[in-house]
Amino acid sequence: MTIRRCIPWPDKRLQTMATPLEAVTDEVRGVWTDMIDTMEAMPGYGLAAVQIGVMLRLAVVDCSAERGQAVRMANPVILHASAQPRDHEEASPNLPGVSAKIARPRAGTVRFLNADGVVEDRDFVNLWATSVQHQIDHLNGKMYFDRLSKMRRNMLLKKALKPR
Repeated sequence: MTIRRCIPWPDKRLQTMATPLEAVTDEVRGVWTDMIDTMEAMPGYGLAAVQIGVMLRLAVVDCSAERGQAVRMANPVILHASAQPRDHEEASPNLPGVSAKIARPRAGTVRFLNADGVVEDRDFVNLWATSVQHQIDHLNGKMYFDRLSKMRRNMLLKKALKPR
């Protein structure tokens, strides 16, 4: 079990687009395993590789009640998002101690390379959809608070960066 350190915001890597992968290799599978261990230790519902300083388009998501159902994704892309929104309180281990309610599409279809290196299209709904979208934002150099108004974002960052 390898738990990786989540890099702290405002590290520039968190504001940088991750690099696409050509193929799923044993090295990639090892990074996914570390990401799942790290996600479970938080505990969280997902993790993008950039959060641990690996600048590849890799993400893991597990919103199952029993856990152990992690979906491993390389190069995830949203093909379709529902018009119906869903609000969820989101946070990030890269900026601990704060969270915000974010509205995202309630469902979506995502295309990605799976753990076998095969292109897969999968539908996600509710918390699964929220988590996948959150991870794809990370891979695109965005944090959840980038979806807030400038005033709410500034208030959240001020609170997060206040000495405790």
